[in-house]
Amino acid sequence: METVQLTPDQLDAQASRLHDTDAWQRIVTGWEQTAREPASTVSPAPAPPAPPASPAPPASVPDPGTPQSHPHPADWRELLSVPVDRLVEDSLRALPPRRPHERPLPGRLGAVLPERLHAWRRIGQPDVRPSVHLGYARQILTEWGWQNTPYRLRNARGARCLCGAMLTAHRLGYGSLDTVDRAGAWLITELRSQGWSGLIGPWNRHPGRTAADALALIDATIHRAALAGH
Repeated sequence: METVQLTPDQLDAQASRLHDTDAWQRIVTGWEQTAREPASTVSPAPAPPAPPASPAPPASVPDPGTPQSHPHPADWRELLSVPVDRLVEDSLRALPPRRPHERPLPGRLGAVLPERLHAWRRIGQPDVRPSVHLGYARQILTEWGWQNTPYRLRNARGARCLCGAMLTAHRLGYGSLDTVDRAGAWLITELRSQGWSGLIGPWNRHPGRTAADALALIDATIHRAALAGH
């Protein structure tokens, strides 16, 4: 069982380092490369003229007991504009990730308890995808509240910042620390697509930021990560 205690700022820094690696950039850009195969620019040669047809023999009535043969239809793969394996891969990406067995969040008392007291909930829990982990972080923000106090995991009422919600979801058993890092990297990926060049924490506590903004960012990130199979 993992016992490392991370702060929101440490998680933010780790996610940023992961986002900037070449391996992560290949993950981010690779799944979006869905261009079709280049079409051939060479025109096919005209077919030779067909020989004149000979008179057809008189039609005969088939014997009902004799199995009839039918012309073999054209291969259906020839009707596709993209390879079959790409169609399968794109279809799998479009499926929503399977959620693990859902456990309700602890009540309001659980929201204000120290994080270390939730660590026992990780015992025996399987890992989850980053998109699933972010779904639980969203649930935490929805049920326990969102806050933007600088450098705080949570406030006195138990409300969390974005990174704080991800760390709490980990403590409750939803995802390993590696999953938390990848979820944070997906958040940064979504922020970059929206024009934000900084980290998650400064975005979270930017003047005028609202809980609705935070939930919208998580929703967009869940969609982006799920499409990539994460």
